[in-house]
Amino acid sequence: MRRVVKRLAGLDELVVSCRADQTAAIERALSGMEFRCVADPDPDGGPLVGVRAGLRALDTDYTAVVAADMPFVDPELVSILFARAAGHDAAVPRHEGWLQPTQAVYRTDAMVDACATTLSRGERELRTALGALDHVVVTESEIQKHADTRTFTNLNTRREFAAAERALRTDDCS
Repeated sequence: MRRVVKRLAGLDELVVSCRADQTAAIERALSGMEFRCVADPDPDGGPLVGVRAGLRALDTDYTAVVAADMPFVDPELVSILFARAAGHDAAVPRHEGWLQPTQAVYRTDAMVDACATTLSRGERELRTALGALDHVVVTESEIQKHADTRTFTNLNTRREFAAAERALRTDDCS
């Protein structure tokens, strides 16, 4: 998570949405960095609840959403997403055939409303909320022209963490 925050440090404000019982550990882990934690109102509600909580804490027209388990997030892609979102409710990249709603830019109020509507129907998928928005898709070829596609790598297993750690050491040496 520290690497994600560091890579996004150029944004106006960073908010980490997390479980209330994780706040102290996250604040320790990100000590010395500019950010604030926002507790999810439903800690087991999944990413949709977390995104909504994070967005509700902000007073900005557009917001980048990036999952904390994406250590290769490419700030250049985030800039492209902000540019492409202008005049729309969202800009979402498509990578390997899938929309990537956890690395996208949203019109803040529109996404908060879409999240609320989706949750009120008992649904919890970010892609469902995205379907309610006027969104543009950033294509794979456009991403490849401007960003490192490792930006979408997320880490869920010890093996993935070890591979990412090796890649980061290699990157730091080059």
